Formats: sequence, C-alpha cells, structure tokens
Amino acid sequence: MFSRPFFVEVAVNAVDEHAVMVGLKGIVLRAGDMVKDAATRTRKITHKGRVDLVTETDIAVENMIKGELSRLLPDSDFLAEESSKDTKLGELTWIVDPIDGTTNFAHGLPFVANSIALWHRGRIVLGVINLPLLGELFSAVEGQGAQMNGKPISATKESSIEKSLLATGFPYAIDDHLETILKHLRTLLPLVQGIRRPGSAALDLAYVACGRYDGFFESALNPWDTAAGLLLVKEAGGRISEFEAETPYEFGSTSILATNGIIHDELSQLLCCD
Repeated sequence: MFSRPFFVEVAVNAVDEHAVMVGLKGIVLRAGDMVKDAATRTRKITHKGRVDLVTETDIAVENMIKGELSRLLPDSDFLAEESSKDTKLGELTWIVDPIDGTTNFAHGLPFVANSIALWHRGRIVLGVINLPLLGELFSAVEGQGAQMNGKPISATKESSIEKSLLATGFPYAIDDHLETILKHLRTLLPLVQGIRRPGSAALDLAYVACGRYDGFFESALNPWDTAAGLLLVKEAGGRISEFEAETPYEFGSTSILATNGIIHDELSQLLCCD
C-alpha cells in the first residue's frame, strides 16, 4: 500500500545532495501515506506526560524512516524523538520527528508534519517537512533555496508589525512557561494583525518559509521540532535567532524566533521587553 521508489546508497564522504534529496522525498512521502492511512482508523494513544502523547503511528513511522534512511546513507546515525533522543550529532546524523503535532493527529486535526533533516559536518544541509493531511511537501538543500511541492518559495517582505501575522506554540511544561507566554500575548496581540497556534512547530516554520506567516516564536523546542524548518526559513530568505536577536539559535536553545528578516529586530525587542 505504501510503496514508493527508493534509490541507491550514497557514500558518506561524498554526499550527493541531489540523490539524497530524491531518496529522502520518497521516504517522507511514504511516511505521509502511513499517517493518512492511520488517520482513517482508531488511534492507540499513550501518554508520555500529562499532555504529551505518542501514538502507535508515531513509532511505526519512525521505525520505517530510520530503516529506509539507513539504506540511503548506511553510515549515518539518528537523533529521533521516539527512539534516539540522546544521540550526539556526528558526521552524518538524521534528525527525525515522525509526527510533529501528535496531539492534533490524535484528535483528528490535519496540522501534522513529518520532519527530517540531515546534519553533516556541523550544519543542516538537507531538510524536508511533509504535511500529509494537507498535501504539501516542503524541501530545502543548503545554498539552493526552498521549495513547496517543487516550486520555489520565499519569506514575506512585510515590514510593518501592525500588518504581520505571527504564530506561536505552547510547551508541554506549560506551568513553567505560562507567565512568559501570557506576557508575550499581552504585548503582541494589540500590535499585530493576529497570532496563530496550530500546534506543530515544523508546520509553523514551513509557513514562515513560504510566506504565510511573517514570524514565529516559541520556547522549549527540541532539535527534531526545528531542524528541517531552520534550513527552510534560511533558504527562503528569512532569519532565525533566539528571542534575543543577536543570539544565534542552536539546538538546546531555550527559545526560537523565526521571521522574514525584516521585522526580526522589532519583534525581538517586543519579546524581550520587561
């Protein structure tokens, strides 16, 4: 049912980014097929925390992705949400979120993403975000721009905070971040066109990259939430930092701010004001 074409193995020391991307798209589309099929059936849900869920589909999709990526790049390793959270980034590391937006998936909402990025020698060089229930596949190769369904995309040119549409998210450890979230909403809601909260950081970053949002901010995200989206936003002409604009975003950062670049400094100041 989920057959997709896969491609020849690629040598570690000479990564052919085009060949890897072709294979990667096949794998992520297969992951999307699994999600679409599972969306028609009753979900089996387990709680990792009070509001942090995992479904059997998360695990099945992650296992499939890891198996196929191991064939694509045999010497690569994995940093993945459900099975490999503690992996240290190496020469070639796949960073995988099998279903970003699991709570949405569990409740039948379509804001669900498969997110895969390739870390190579200290940076993200490939990234894909598949929105299987919306029919959109975002992809980026370092230095080659970003695409949605094979067509070039770019961040917005909006310069007015008043006309900017933003997105945010709420961490699972909500009690630890509630006051900061409320402060940000009190500051921004009277100033901007609107703030959306779909519940998938990968989707949010893809939407900044393709110009649907002018900016996105959130706290306490993990590498698998952001890795592919980082490259998408950068390749689409956007900018990424922590809330403090002069602090580069790195895996392990406590906050992320992604924008079209034009409103970045002003939005940073608003997020950081007392």
